[in-house]
This record gives sequence, structure tokens and C-alpha cells, in this order.
Amino acid sequence: MGSNLLPINALERNMKNIPEFSVLPKHVGIIMDGNGRWAKQRNLPRYKGHIEGAKTFRKIGEFAADVGVKCLTFYAFSTENWKRPQEEIDAIMALFRDYLIEAEERSAENEEKGIQLRFLGDRKGIPEDIVAMMNHIESMSSDKSKVVLNIAVNYGGRHEIANAVRKIAEKVRNGEMDICDIDEDTISDLLYTKGLPDPDLIIRPSGECRLSNFLTYQSAYSELWFSDVLWPDFTEDDFLEALREFEKRNRRFGGV
Repeated sequence: MGSNLLPINALERNMKNIPEFSVLPKHVGIIMDGNGRWAKQRNLPRYKGHIEGAKTFRKIGEFAADVGVKCLTFYAFSTENWKRPQEEIDAIMALFRDYLIEAEERSAENEEKGIQLRFLGDRKGIPEDIVAMMNHIESMSSDKSKVVLNIAVNYGGRHEIANAVRKIAEKVRNGEMDICDIDEDTISDLLYTKGLPDPDLIIRPSGECRLSNFLTYQSAYSELWFSDVLWPDFTEDDFLEALREFEKRNRRFGGV
């Protein structure tokens, strides 16, 4: 993915007053957490928090691409989130449906920006009309390479790994692969993120300090940044703060 991703135009950067960084993460994962608590603090139903969170998702996604981040993965809905109240699930799916409709309407703009949209997760259980839109939008943007925007829906890191193991077992059973040939690349090539760099930085707002089954395999060497800000209140300045912190980190990957 790396070599054919184009940097943001320098003049465009200056016009938008975007700061420069000595080091930028190629791939940033974001756990969009705190929507329900944001609503509760305001005596609103939980789904209202997801509406505000969706606005933040659009804002941060566009800003991150302008800054120069080439790959973004947003954790939108986990395999565990089906346990939530049905009203909340329905509201999240409705928001996702609205986003997909908007993405199709903005396809020309996204094409000009070189945005490739991908959806990570198990599509079983997701409403059929939403799955159809996901497939269509992925197909429309599959040849774009300036920015890859992943949305993790019905996603679980352990489920993803188990799914990869099943595929490997099937290949071995069918004689397509020898057990001795299984290595880390074998697993990586069977994950939803095939062809993408592992996340350099994972951001989690809302005060929680855990990954919650997000990019479990891919995050082995990710830098983690946590914030007490609830996702609907997360701003461009918060995102820049995370990038500045990443800039200071010394990533040795097990070396000295």
C-alpha cells in the first residue's frame, strides 16, 4: 500500500493551517467510545449520543486524511455490541445506513480525494440492505489508494483470528498448505486488514484504558493513547495531541 499513497499537497496543507509532523503514523485505529455516557450526562437517550458520535467520526476522519494519515480504522460496532438494548442497536444501524447513503452520494468527491472505503467484520447478522450497500461502496472505491478508510462493523479481534485459523485448517485439510508453511504472514493474509499496515497508533477516548477486542492480532506493536474526553466531544486538537505524543514515542519493536 505504501508507495502509491500520495501525500497531501503542501499548498493545500498551508491553506488549511495543518501542522507538520516529523513522524506520522501510517495507520491509526480509533475506538469511538463514550457515546452512551455523553447522552446520559445530558439526560438524553443513548442513541442521541451515537448521533453526535457520528458527526465526530466524519469530522475526525476528514481531518486525519488532511493531516496526512494514510489509513484509518474506526471501531463502530463490535460483535459484543449486539447485547445492547434493541433501541440502541436499531439507532446505530440507522446511522450506519445513513452514512452509506451519504457515502454513495459523495462518491465523486471521495473519488477525487482518492478514498478507498473498506468494512471490517462479519457481515452475518447485519441487515441485508446495509450489507448490499457496503458491498457496492467497497466495489466503487476498490481502486483508490490515497487514503484507506476502514469501518469495523460487527467486528471482534478474537473472532477475526478464529476465522483465519479455520481457513488455514481447511487449506491444510485440502492439501493446499503444509503445517510447516504456516507463519505470521499466513495469518495476516487471512485477516480483514489484508494488504494494510498494522496500526502504528490506537486512540481510545472516554477514559477506558483497554482495546476491547479491537485489532487484537494487528496491535501487537501499536502505540496506545488514551483520553478522558468522550467521543462526541473529541476534537481535531485532541487528535493532534495524540499525534504529537506518537511523535515522541521511541518505537524499538523489540530491539535496543
